[in-house]
Amino acid sequence: GAVTVFPLVADSFVHTSHVPSHLPTTTALAAGGGFGAAASSSKGGGKKKKKTSTRKTKGNLLQTLNDEPKAKANKSKKPRGTTYNRSEQDLLLEELAEASSKGVLGQAVACSPTHGTPEADPFWELVPSLIASKFPSATDKQLERVASMIRHTLDPNLPLEDSIINDEWRPHDEIHAYMDGLGSTKPFWDPQQLELCQRLSENIDVISKEYEALLEDMNQPGGKDRFQSVTSMNYEAGWRTLVLFYNGHRIDGFPYHLAPVTTEIMESVPIAGRIAGFNRQQPQTGIPLHSDGNNMWLTCQMGIKVPKNNAAYIRVGPETQRWARGECLLYDTTYEHETFNESEDEERVVLHIDFFNTLRMTALEIAIMQYIYALREEFMKAEGVAKVGAQVL
Repeated sequence: GAVTVFPLVADSFVHTSHVPSHLPTTTALAAGGGFGAAASSSKGGGKKKKKTSTRKTKGNLLQTLNDEPKAKANKSKKPRGTTYNRSEQDLLLEELAEASSKGVLGQAVACSPTHGTPEADPFWELVPSLIASKFPSATDKQLERVASMIRHTLDPNLPLEDSIINDEWRPHDEIHAYMDGLGSTKPFWDPQQLELCQRLSENIDVISKEYEALLEDMNQPGGKDRFQSVTSMNYEAGWRTLVLFYNGHRIDGFPYHLAPVTTEIMESVPIAGRIAGFNRQQPQTGIPLHSDGNNMWLTCQMGIKVPKNNAAYIRVGPETQRWARGECLLYDTTYEHETFNESEDEERVVLHIDFFNTLRMTALEIAIMQYIYALREEFMKAEGVAKVGAQVL
């Protein structure tokens, strides 16, 4: 489906001393969207801010990146006359950087064409140290494929594997998030391989009732319309989503108590992508041909409301399948794909979930990718990106 995400490769990076004051210093980190085109630079003027302590800023940065709670205020004062030339955080960062630079992730960053230049993205320069701190027992062998993802992210000109280059149905020039070594793929996967698909199908009646409960809640006096057209392509194509998860995590204020089974089943997999929820497709509309440039994800869609005679389809690569109520379609969106609802008067509703490919990636690789996405989301918030995801996968 058409999903938008925030970029992980940025034109600019804002230091933590420039974090907008309305943003919390520490934020619970969660899985984000994906890779994409460059983020807009936040250059220019603005009111000068009072100088802040470098030590305090770096301390807050470490708390945020390592998902630490805020430290309680220490009212005890240090003796006057004591001089500190360097903070403990400075030393910690340098020690981590030195150690991680020798590992496979540090070497991947060092291979970037911009490494060691003013154009280098400081976010990625920090990533090896942060991962080493968060996952201290991870070995270079376990991190090899994550390193390949970093290399491809920092150098889009690196050649991809022959399996995608030679596949006419997979537009390799649209790939922007790529991990080597994930093995063979195909347009549609067997949904019976995943417990997720089995559980969704087994609970179709409950999930349908929970969807209706969410609709009723929106229709109450003062109710909030939770359907969104996240991209212009979706809007123009008659596709809207009742979003349950945004950038892989829950949404504040969402009435999850109305959809407990749906929520629990969705959270049984590592949700990825910009949005996950119930997708509506209006009669006689469809998503135009496109591909999603992330080979680390699979997409699952289950029919909730399907027009009579199963008059709604999706083509992925050379294969076409039709939705049926209570049945899941599992597919790889690096293939070109498009949808259409042929009905004259019935909408089509599916439950849509993008998730990290648990059939190909290790649990450690997924945890690290979720961490990277979460960090990037926090950094983009710090850059003042009020609404991320203007890029279409």
